[in-house]
Amino acid sequence: MKLLVLASDPVGADDVRRALPGDGGIEGAEVLVVAPAVNESPVRFWMSDSDEAIAQARATATETAGDLNAGGAQARATTGEAEPLLALQDALAAFPADRVLVFVREGDAARYREGDVVGEAQRRFGVPVTEVTR
Repeated sequence: MKLLVLASDPVGADDVRRALPGDGGIEGAEVLVVAPAVNESPVRFWMSDSDEAIAQARATATETAGDLNAGGAQARATTGEAEPLLALQDALAAFPADRVLVFVREGDAARYREGDVVGEAQRRFGVPVTEVTR
């Protein structure tokens, strides 16, 4: 299985396993972890001050990939655009995933639903997309 995991915060192997019931787990799965470089402050976004957001995204992706590798997956990490659909589009252009898991912070869930990220991603990319709110 080729799995794309989009997460703004670190995600553990057990979190991913729970989101994939009946799919045989993550052992041996090829996983691309994408962490969007989200600016927490609109001012930083408009000032193009994205260094901190990119560093945080890199740390999140690396930690998540490391945990997935320890759990038996073959995971690699990358950062992505702040906009979830753009991050998915860019990642799927180079990594044709069989399935996508989008891990959403509880406080960001409304933002993801407002733009119907999951539904739009499924329509655009033709891959099953599951949202997991944490």
